Amino acid sequence: MELSLDEAVSLTRTGDVWLFRGTSKADRVIRTLTNAPVNHVGMAVVLEDLPPLMWHAELGQSLPDVWAGKHHRGVQLHDLQDAVVTWCERYHQRAWLRQLAGPVTPEVEDAVLTTVARLDGTPFPSTAQLAGGWLRARLPGAPAGRHTAVETAFCADVLARTYQAMGALSTTRPSAFYDPGSFWSGDDLALTPGFSLGPELAVTLGS
Repeated sequence: MELSLDEAVSLTRTGDVWLFRGTSKADRVIRTLTNAPVNHVGMAVVLEDLPPLMWHAELGQSLPDVWAGKHHRGVQLHDLQDAVVTWCERYHQRAWLRQLAGPVTPEVEDAVLTTVARLDGTPFPSTAQLAGGWLRARLPGAPAGRHTAVETAFCADVLARTYQAMGALSTTRPSAFYDPGSFWSGDDLALTPGFSLGPELAVTLGS
């Protein structure tokens, strides 16, 4: 199924997953390191009268961070529509939406905002840090609930931490275990009972 960006933005709700696949060298490196079909992932945050927002971590600083009110690299909260346009047009990415089914209660929304307040502005890791943290989290005996260092956060790590805070994802695995492909339907992402993700919906900028 294919949706226009306007349609996708009107449908998206807090917890929905946005996935991206590009062709740049950095995109290919991420997919090679993680053996994933996509190289970037973010989460929709849709609260009351605010415009839909995108919660993710990225190297660029082309958009202002809504939370911090300034441009910076790393973990950030963007206007969702502007973020998708930037990733599709400036970064030459394809985009998909996966909708989250589950109880997004006021308490869950509070957990999202608490996570945003804690992680916003955290720098993006270097390629070496990314590879090392991801591999260490997958070693036998990696402690449950272990995160990567707060000082650096990869996009899938940020989403996993947020889902864990929401109660949508178990804490038995460290957040650094997850890569962007973990949130693609072909992977075995075990959400907690009551939560599920729908199929990928391709999103285009056209009407």
